[in-house]
Amino acid sequence: MMFKKKKKILDNEPNLVKLKYVKLGYHLVSNAMYLILVPLTIVSAHLSIEDFVHLFNSFKLNLMSVIPCTILTVLLAILHFLGRPKQVYLLNLSYYKPEPGLMCSLEAFMERSELRTNKTLAPMGLGLFRQLLTSPKNLCLEEARKEAEMVIFGAVDQLLAKTGVKSKDIGILVLKCTMVVNRYKLRGNISCYNLSGMGCSVGLVSIDLAKRLLQVRPNSYALVVSMESLTMAGNSLTNRSSDHHCSKYQLVHALRTHKGADDRGYNCVFQKEDINNRLGVAFSKDLLPVAGEGLTNNFTTLGPLVLPLSEQILFLVNFIGRKVLKMKIKLYVPDFKLAFEHFCIHAGGRAVLDELEKSLGLSEWHMEPSRMTLCRFGNTSSSSLWYELAYTEAKGRIKKGDRSWQIAFGSGFKCNSVVWRAFRTINSANEKHNPWIDEIDSFPVHVPEVEPIDC
Repeated sequence: MMFKKKKKILDNEPNLVKLKYVKLGYHLVSNAMYLILVPLTIVSAHLSIEDFVHLFNSFKLNLMSVIPCTILTVLLAILHFLGRPKQVYLLNLSYYKPEPGLMCSLEAFMERSELRTNKTLAPMGLGLFRQLLTSPKNLCLEEARKEAEMVIFGAVDQLLAKTGVKSKDIGILVLKCTMVVNRYKLRGNISCYNLSGMGCSVGLVSIDLAKRLLQVRPNSYALVVSMESLTMAGNSLTNRSSDHHCSKYQLVHALRTHKGADDRGYNCVFQKEDINNRLGVAFSKDLLPVAGEGLTNNFTTLGPLVLPLSEQILFLVNFIGRKVLKMKIKLYVPDFKLAFEHFCIHAGGRAVLDELEKSLGLSEWHMEPSRMTLCRFGNTSSSSLWYELAYTEAKGRIKKGDRSWQIAFGSGFKCNSVVWRAFRTINSANEKHNPWIDEIDSFPVHVPEVEPIDC
């Protein structure tokens, strides 16, 4: 369903802005140990030896006070460092790319899938079901299982070969099916989580779940499988400090916003039958407003964690001017380009990418990974973000210290963000299994405008 009126994604007011800055204050309090130790260090640097001797003699006269204070300080320091969450690293990631024999033209796909109009699909490169290309078609459960095994095992085999991780060392598995446990003979006490019904945002939901589990389970590996019918990507995460030097990225932030408690959010993307009892996905007129609210809340939560102080001050001043002083000024949207070098926005459709490009003030260069992924592989749902990150790597854009922002949204309605920091410069020449590597020189390509349709 297409709508004639467009609505800006970020035009909604950040309703939780006060709460976000309360959280910012909490972060300062939580780091009080550093706020105390830094002034003490500065003062100590200016004391002479005579001052230290005099101070020591004074302490000797009051040991009953010094000893308890020292013990309390040590205990507080220990509790502070033990209470810090463990760092989580992205050891490596892999992707499945269909063989050339499984590709066909858009016209052939529409003919084989018995579609009657050439306006329902935008021009894009799709990996296809193997049984859809056979004649006669053999659409059965056994063929679907073989298709899934080909895709999943192809990516996981590649990932294990890349990382050198033994299957018995994997303690956490997050995916949509359990065939991986049997294929790779994973250990009996593995924590396996099967996520379904979460739509296009499940990829980042899986990362957030893996992060939370790794922060409470020492020395573990987590295998995250983002699998859809046509494409798939796999990720290996770890909290082992010894893997720091061989990991690609550090997981800096993972934030989730869920609008499912709102009936509009719950019903805006819904699977149901039409008047002819054909099963499909219905998009309501509330989709764009709900998406705007979800994105705004998510961005407002993330802002204080990643934006430079100057941007936070400008936003706060703008908020006070509009809400407190009742000034008629435009909502200030922070410049997220100051916080991130790379953007991976879920390639769900051209209209959504256009709106986010405009709202966030991004350039064509920033949007290139998302647009080229949509052009080459189509809307691959939860795995699209990983093909976008792979595009950035294949282009040789990832430098040491670069920050990448992945943004996903899906039915529910959910909006999720994950922030990665690169541990090293990614040499595209070493990315032999990157799905883009054999054709990256031909991108970017011009994507023609697609005529909107009503249905």
